[in-house]
Amino acid sequence: MWTAGVAGLDDSGPIIEGPPVLFEVASLSWEDPLLREHGDRVGLARRARERTRPGAQERDGPGLRGPGLCGPGLGGAGGVDRLGWVVDLLRARPWTTSAWIPLALPGEPAEGLPCVTALSFRIRGYRLIMTGMFRSQDVYGGYLTYIPLRGVQLQVAEELGLPAGPLRVFVDVPHVRVADAERVAAVLTALPKPSAA
Repeated sequence: MWTAGVAGLDDSGPIIEGPPVLFEVASLSWEDPLLREHGDRVGLARRARERTRPGAQERDGPGLRGPGLCGPGLGGAGGVDRLGWVVDLLRARPWTTSAWIPLALPGEPAEGLPCVTALSFRIRGYRLIMTGMFRSQDVYGGYLTYIPLRGVQLQVAEELGLPAGPLRVFVDVPHVRVADAERVAAVLTALPKPSAA
């Protein structure tokens, strides 16, 4: 981001826009020690309140009908249980690459488009792998959407009776708001250097 980023403009103001990125997350939860140490305390507290609010389990439950992934819920457009469809498809054809859920609806107003535009599920090596495709993401707080995504993956894996593999995340337009640049730099300098071991 710092070396390959270019100036851009988002609805929220000026940004530093980076090149597209794909990465894998092996494991993640709200109790992750790295999040506790370096995460946005205000954002984490807000998400904790949302998760404990009455009805939160129903909103984020089997129909995948909850907020929390940036924009409209992943629920049943037209009454379709998207996760149920994925589970049924993977049970019938475990080798398939067709278990995709689009989350953007044609003709939706631009301000209503979700940041996560699609989810892909596949079984490889007897594990459920999931990929979340983001059209755009503010990387400063983006990790707050990965934990609910991991929850979705764990839910589908449990319904299939499989362990969860990695969560893959593809972000087409990763960016940092210029207003957050100093906070991002502070987090990066506070992280320990990766070891060569």
